[in-house]
Amino acid sequence: MNYEKLTPMMKQYFEIKNQYKDYILFYRLGDFYEMFFEDAVTVARELELTLTGRNCGLEERAPLCGVPHHAGDLYLGRLVEKGYKVAICEQVEDPATAKGIVKREVVRIVTPGTVIDPSLLDEKKNNYILAFFKNKYHAIAFADITTGEFKSTLFDPQVDSYRLLEEIQKIDPSEIIVDKNLEKQLPWLYKSLSSQYTLSVYHEASFKSDSALSVIKRIFGVFSVESLGLVPQEEQTAAVGALLAYIEETQKVPLKHFDRIEHYNQNSYMMIDRFTRRNLELVETMREKGKKGSLLGVLDKTCTAMGGRKIRQWIEQPLIDPEKIQQRLDAVECFHADMFLREELKVILRQIYDLERLASKLVYGNINPRDLVSLKNSIALLPDLKVLLSRQDLALVDQLADQLDLLTDVFDLIDQSLVEEPPIAVKEGGIFKEDCHEDLKVYREVLTNGKNWLLAVEERERERTGIKTLKIGFNKVFGYFIEVTRANSKNVPEDYIRKQTLANNERYITPELKSLEEKVLGAEEKMMALEYQLFQELKETLLKQVQRLKSTAEAIASIDVLYAFAEVAFQHGYCKPVVKDECLLDIKEGRHPVVERIMDPGQFVPNDTYLDQDERQFYIITGPNMAGKSTYLRQVALITLMAQIGSFVPAEAATVSMVDRIFTRVGASDDLSQGQSTFMVEMNELANILNNATSKSLIILDEIGRGTSTYDGLSIAWSVVEYLSKRDGIGAKTLFATHYHELTELEGRFHGVKNYCIAVKEVGDDIIFLRKIIRGGASQSYGIQVAKIAGLPNEVIDRAKDILKKLEANDINNNMNALKEGLTTEPEQPLADKEADLLREQLSFFGSSASEQLVKELSQLNVMDMTPMAAMNCLYELMTKAKSVSGGK
Repeated sequence: MNYEKLTPMMKQYFEIKNQYKDYILFYRLGDFYEMFFEDAVTVARELELTLTGRNCGLEERAPLCGVPHHAGDLYLGRLVEKGYKVAICEQVEDPATAKGIVKREVVRIVTPGTVIDPSLLDEKKNNYILAFFKNKYHAIAFADITTGEFKSTLFDPQVDSYRLLEEIQKIDPSEIIVDKNLEKQLPWLYKSLSSQYTLSVYHEASFKSDSALSVIKRIFGVFSVESLGLVPQEEQTAAVGALLAYIEETQKVPLKHFDRIEHYNQNSYMMIDRFTRRNLELVETMREKGKKGSLLGVLDKTCTAMGGRKIRQWIEQPLIDPEKIQQRLDAVECFHADMFLREELKVILRQIYDLERLASKLVYGNINPRDLVSLKNSIALLPDLKVLLSRQDLALVDQLADQLDLLTDVFDLIDQSLVEEPPIAVKEGGIFKEDCHEDLKVYREVLTNGKNWLLAVEERERERTGIKTLKIGFNKVFGYFIEVTRANSKNVPEDYIRKQTLANNERYITPELKSLEEKVLGAEEKMMALEYQLFQELKETLLKQVQRLKSTAEAIASIDVLYAFAEVAFQHGYCKPVVKDECLLDIKEGRHPVVERIMDPGQFVPNDTYLDQDERQFYIITGPNMAGKSTYLRQVALITLMAQIGSFVPAEAATVSMVDRIFTRVGASDDLSQGQSTFMVEMNELANILNNATSKSLIILDEIGRGTSTYDGLSIAWSVVEYLSKRDGIGAKTLFATHYHELTELEGRFHGVKNYCIAVKEVGDDIIFLRKIIRGGASQSYGIQVAKIAGLPNEVIDRAKDILKKLEANDINNNMNALKEGLTTEPEQPLADKEADLLREQLSFFGSSASEQLVKELSQLNVMDMTPMAAMNCLYELMTKAKSVSGGK
């Protein structure tokens, strides 16, 4: 491109665009943001806008696309949602006083992780941006720039490589910052992250130790990063420093709301992998990805945006410290027991605005006068809130009450300065009370008197000229003028100076009117300029109190969550769980917190659960589809999790042992983008469980091995049960729902394995699901009956029954059951003749050639001298072999 031929405006555009090549440039021209060339084509396509052109000095017109300035945030937000990054270029000098082309600069960069406009954010969800750096250790740092939250942690790659990805997925950032080496260092991680998140490759220099340390010390005003609680590791320093540099570069303001970095250990919380978060639907449903229908949807009765974000964090990070859990439970119990206290809390909390994001708006300078009034009104509620909390005698409640700063000086400053209902705009006046500044009072008096002066002049001139329709008007071009109809122009005095002639009117000015105009308009302009200056000074003063605002906001958020837990417990009849650091899970009349809410009152059937690490460590649960197995499994996991976040639980009583992780293997779908079939996804999830579970874990398995052939799947499921139930193995508390009835044979073979099933009542060919978990194994799957309930044609149902009878007649497992029922000899005695005949009878199902072979092998093994159990085991092996020889007949 020949830049010499470009117009001055386009030369300026390219000077700025070349500094922001990876961003869409919103270039301010008058009342519009304009995009040119490739940016214009992209925006027109993504936002479905009209693509036009502009003469820029070249032979061809430049592609052009524009959006109105006043609606810029709307279009910007839609682009950011699609993963684009936008640089906002504004006019930074007054066009009226500019010499030559107006000076322009990029004043802010907006990326998915740096959005600050509340209208583009979910008020009850954090918008995190995360930085990752790898060397000897792996380090992540993440922040929400709208609340000032900043955290970091380290991973040992020798033991925590899997947990690294799980932690990132738990945080669920909108954007991830990495250096250019990651793709070569960890290609699997780079591929995974880039497929799920907006990945921004940031310049390598920002990750260097010296550069990162310098940024951290400057922003936090410290001499040593250790004073911030950072582990003195190069990797953590690099991640924190690079993230701060990126945020500062995009926001272009001092980051005064970042006052601390919370360094945390992942082992301080229950680990929940992405499969478990998805399967248990903790914060969103699997299908609609919405809050309604999730655990969060049930528990979130918070009254503030701050509380809404906090409750999401608590659900995704259950505690494993019994003392902290107990403090939360005691506080919930306190609120739960006092209905009047809850009502008073609700009334106060509902009136409190989002103090965290108001504080951040102070930092970024985009706070308006009405925001400050909202801040003042919120602060006015704090004394009553503190009094309410101070009446309670509990450690956590007292701690939160002490953390509440009443901010009386902030309240007084805003109250003494701003009018009760100020405008949103900061440059049009009408913001401040007139007695807050002497000059402002003078200007207001001039304006008030000026209007009276104009009315007096108008009345006097009417009497003087005799023109009853004479009036004084105003426009921005001529200022104040006297307007007379053309019919009355002959009565105009000689000292009137004609200024404008219209079709039906003449407009005049007089020296007196111009003098009055100078006083009035001068006072108005000076008043607006003074109010704008006073507002900037007020913001600077309040900016110094940001950390106090954040601390108070954090306390309010926790109070709000505890209130929500208490309110939900009261509304739905939850109980306070007993949480112990021992291997016992004892739930009486437990219910699923979400499913019971979508059913009519009293319709949900509760169930008991008792798991330990001795006699009842492993439940094998059988029963038909749709009978309630999956609901039961999930409710046990959810009750455990709810107890460890400090919530009451849906049960009559519950004793919950501390678990370090909850694993779930529930259903599966293929992942074609990663080249994985349904069965491969299932096995990956299972491998994750078996490789990472501990004796303190809770494992929920809903079908294993259903994605392959029956015998392959059964073999895998059998082996998994054996592996998890070994006395010297993992020993994790496990619930395993399955359709493999053969697995019920494992009770008695392996220590701690117990059979349970869903009770079903048969009425002719129909079944009724009783939804009750009882001891014992199910006798059949009732699949055909379920298919009938689902509405399959009768012809299909009848044919399925016929096929089932034939298959069962040749099924080795049914034959073995028949054999078992026919064996009546004492366990340690040789088989009787009639029982030996029964053995031979079972062989007939495999054809004559196979039977002869088996009879020969049986006679060689002296099976007639074996005990019943030994004979059955031997027969099972030979039947399996015979089935293979006979081609599976």
